[in-house]
Amino acid sequence: MAGWFRRTFYALENGQFRLLWIGTLFSFLGMQMQIVARGYLAFELTGKNTALGGVMIAFGVPQLLLGLWGGVLADRLPKRNLLIACQGIIALNSLWVATMIKTGHIEYWMLIAAGVVQGAGFAFIGPARQAFIGDLVGRDSIGNAVVLQQLSMNSTRVIGPSLAGAFIAVAVIGTGGVYLMTTLGFFIAMATMFRLPPGNPKPRATQVSPLRDLADGVRYVRRRPSLALLILTSFAVIMVGFPYQSFLPSVAVDVYRAGSGGLGLLQSFGAVGAVAATVLVATFAESRRAWFWQPVLAMAFGASLILLGATTSLLVGLAAMVAVGALASGFQGLNNALTMSNTDHEYHGRVQSISMLSWSLFGLFALPIGIVADHIGIRETLMLMGAVVIGCVALLQLMSRSERVAEDRRRALAALEVRQEARAAAGGQ
Repeated sequence: MAGWFRRTFYALENGQFRLLWIGTLFSFLGMQMQIVARGYLAFELTGKNTALGGVMIAFGVPQLLLGLWGGVLADRLPKRNLLIACQGIIALNSLWVATMIKTGHIEYWMLIAAGVVQGAGFAFIGPARQAFIGDLVGRDSIGNAVVLQQLSMNSTRVIGPSLAGAFIAVAVIGTGGVYLMTTLGFFIAMATMFRLPPGNPKPRATQVSPLRDLADGVRYVRRRPSLALLILTSFAVIMVGFPYQSFLPSVAVDVYRAGSGGLGLLQSFGAVGAVAATVLVATFAESRRAWFWQPVLAMAFGASLILLGATTSLLVGLAAMVAVGALASGFQGLNNALTMSNTDHEYHGRVQSISMLSWSLFGLFALPIGIVADHIGIRETLMLMGAVVIGCVALLQLMSRSERVAEDRRRALAALEVRQEARAAAGGQ
């Protein structure tokens, strides 16, 4: 048991990464709780379901517009300072909303404004945090560290919404109290950063403009076929498959006739599967098997969506949701680990910002997918989404059979073996 634990969580033996991991846990716990409180408050203020959609767009558009620039800054500035500044802005933004709620001055437009600020903040936090991992743990543990970082995020999906729902129901706490709690979480995340090294970028022989840095990041991905394949696969899976999350209320109400209680069960079962899969993936994120399992998990995720759409039984649907959550999280963690492991240090921020664009776009893809669901039904749409995911991943794998991709991957595997030997030698000393 001790050996398995060490193989799975060895990146957390690094004290600096452990601090970043704890900070991420508090930050995402606050975000998950705020998602629930924000939706509840938006409906309470307007009485319209579309109000939540407006807040979600306010959060997503800044990430889409600023995400690539977040990667550029992560590669140009001290990452710790960037994270502290953005976490501080998000914390003050949350405190402002909490104050407006407690004083009775809250209005819907304030939620829109707060969503824009929070979305802009996370556009810079995401690439900087991922790139910072490479500074803290080095290349020998980066894959494991990336997966464990995702584990902290997935764990908050299990407990965050439940805590928020319970606290909102307590009259003396309510949505204002939840916002105050999340403010504290954001400040704690910021405080952990002060104990980390600055994360300075590598010195450059010549200084170039941010726009040139951005273009250079895109060219870097294009020159590395295996890295481009990882990012394209991520785009296909996340944009086409991950919008299933937006349609779970419809599945719970229209398919299973289970109401809000059924929705809570579907989300909880999916989150539990995600946590379990992330722990499992952490055991082999730094092995040769990772390249084999990455497309397998992607296509299996598509198959799990087909299963979710095919069943009309709540019990079978809950089992399908465990698979959906597990396979989605397993693919995402492994894909991120491979992407980071095969990116040169000075490009970590820009490559991560390109990869993270899929998260900004998947919210936009939910609209046309929703239109399809209204025409052919939610069950048929889920099965169609799963089939398209499988088809896209299979097509990308066929395209990857070129000699350039094969040679690029052989170099990546050779570098991986060198890192494993170095880690084994260090462990034997």
